[in-house]
Amino acid sequence: MRNVGLRYFTAKGETEALSDITLEIPAGEFVSIIGQSGCGKSTLLSLISGVLMPTEGEVVVDGKQVRGPNPKIGYMLQQDYLFEWRTILDNAILGAEIQGTDLGKAKDRAVQLLTRYGLGKFLKHLPRQLSGGMRQRVALVRTLCTEPDIVLLDEPFSALDSQTRIALADEVADILRREGKTTILVTHDIGEAVSMTDRVIVLSRRPGRVKSDHRIEFASIGGVRPAPFATRNAPEFNGYFNRLWQELEVHVEG
Repeated sequence: MRNVGLRYFTAKGETEALSDITLEIPAGEFVSIIGQSGCGKSTLLSLISGVLMPTEGEVVVDGKQVRGPNPKIGYMLQQDYLFEWRTILDNAILGAEIQGTDLGKAKDRAVQLLTRYGLGKFLKHLPRQLSGGMRQRVALVRTLCTEPDIVLLDEPFSALDSQTRIALADEVADILRREGKTTILVTHDIGEAVSMTDRVIVLSRRPGRVKSDHRIEFASIGGVRPAPFATRNAPEFNGYFNRLWQELEVHVEG
């Protein structure tokens, strides 16, 4: 993103949502974006995905300027948006259907992914027969089924209870790292950002600007980064958490 800004124009006037965002994310990196409500986190994902166009600056993916939705980018939203009348397998191949890709190949990949991630016995089930965490796994498989290079996650765990949320964060982080995807996670949960990602980018209040950029590093176990649940017990976790808490200015002065 090069000097990206976004302004909304309505009958009531102009609203500046984002201002002068310059950001580079290398292939294969797992990045999170945090900031107070209304600072433009989800708007940033919409610009990267090509759903919105910037008012200023440009968004470039793999050397090409983004001018609309891009099949290289998968987008997973807060809600799972599974169609209740379609089976789990049919939901998983929906993105491939919309993109008009080879459905036979997409179905094979969907079966492989659903089986690998513990849903092989539920291919013919309907969404209402699954738990919230299982539904989110299906939504992730649907995102991965189109084989994107980049995966955007917009608070994908926000509707889940805390226990399911932490367990699913472990699963999703493992899946995305194993798949080698470049991933951008928007979250309001500081602990989630620290435990899951390689970098945490803090946005300022509206208009959103990059306030700070933090590299997150934990001592590896056998050369591998610990799973998110394990990082929460690591000695480095509290230091990162407290620093980001102060960055967000969410503490109350009294």
